[in-house]
Amino acid sequence: MAKRGKKYQQVAELIDPDMEYTIEEACDLVKKTATASFDESVDLDLRLGVDPRHADQMVRGTVSLPHGSGKSVRVLALVNEAKQEEAKEAGADHVGLDEYIEKIEGGWADIDVVIATPDVMGKIGRLGRQLGPKGLMPNPKSGTVTMDVGDTVKEFKAGKMDFRVDKTGILHVSVGKASFDANEIRENLKAFLRMIIKMRPASAKGIYIRSAYLSTTMGPSIPISRSSITSI
Repeated sequence: MAKRGKKYQQVAELIDPDMEYTIEEACDLVKKTATASFDESVDLDLRLGVDPRHADQMVRGTVSLPHGSGKSVRVLALVNEAKQEEAKEAGADHVGLDEYIEKIEGGWADIDVVIATPDVMGKIGRLGRQLGPKGLMPNPKSGTVTMDVGDTVKEFKAGKMDFRVDKTGILHVSVGKASFDANEIRENLKAFLRMIIKMRPASAKGIYIRSAYLSTTMGPSIPISRSSITSI
């Protein structure tokens, strides 16, 4: 294992390895662990008691964080001409159809969200090979296949977030930036956790939220107590 730097070791000493923290404590503490020269993301790693190999235990959806993620979200709208002006006015970074299908097939993927209308899905279905592994393929469950293009573009630009549990049952999401105040991080974190609790699959047995850790991009992990999460 690579040796950690002095700054990391100093902030790691702030975290008691034998303790689990409340949401409030973790959000205060994560601010103190941000030592990088850039504005680090504040990330949540959540391990769920689900088996995503079963379709009825796949936890996937979208959530609008009260204070946004702090990230600049690049949106591509794959739409026919009738919807292109609406997408542009709403703030989409890239708008079009055939020319972007060609670009994506050629390896271009300089985007964070792809929104499409139902009528073009037959045409862009072949992009699954390129977009699927990156989690960018438009999907009705994530709200990215819609006729309401303008509002959807605005929501994602404002911080609406698509999430999906990985094959091991872990969710890794960004709930803010180190420059946010602790209260903003806490409100974002609670909004996300409420959504996850609400989405518990009926077929998921036993403990649903197995573990939760908050950290900055370069900082140590802070364990959050399950009781603090289940009581929000």
